[in-house]
Amino acid sequence: MHAPKFWGTTGVRVFKTKWFRRFARREGIADAALCDAVARAARGQIDADLGRGVIKQRVARPGQGRSGGYRTLIVYRARDRAIFVFGFAKSERDDLEPDEFEDVKTTAKLLLAYTREQLDEAIVSDELWEARCDDEALQE
Repeated sequence: MHAPKFWGTTGVRVFKTKWFRRFARREGIADAALCDAVARAARGQIDADLGRGVIKQRVARPGQGRSGGYRTLIVYRARDRAIFVFGFAKSERDDLEPDEFEDVKTTAKLLLAYTREQLDEAIVSDELWEARCDDEALQE
């Protein structure tokens, strides 16, 4: 069984981990905002490259701009996948603790090793959720 793929115009599949999905739902962050962050990364507009396949991108608060919004950590492979793994409001904290960042790097190594079939299996087993980045979803 194959999960639906909502690649949109970037050709990048966009996913959320279970933790990030709860965070985004609690904060009211729509898939369109996540897709925008990935589209900026695909154009080379990366807020911070943290190494080992992890980037930091700003995401706007609903109805506001990016500067006072959220910071997200994304496991990112250009032209392939973007997996949102962590997020926080800039007003609540400055950055990750060193041990949190080590956890993200370990997670990135695992997620970047997934084959396309393993990504599809992770969706079916509710380990990952795919964000809707198709044109129809972005217009909602």
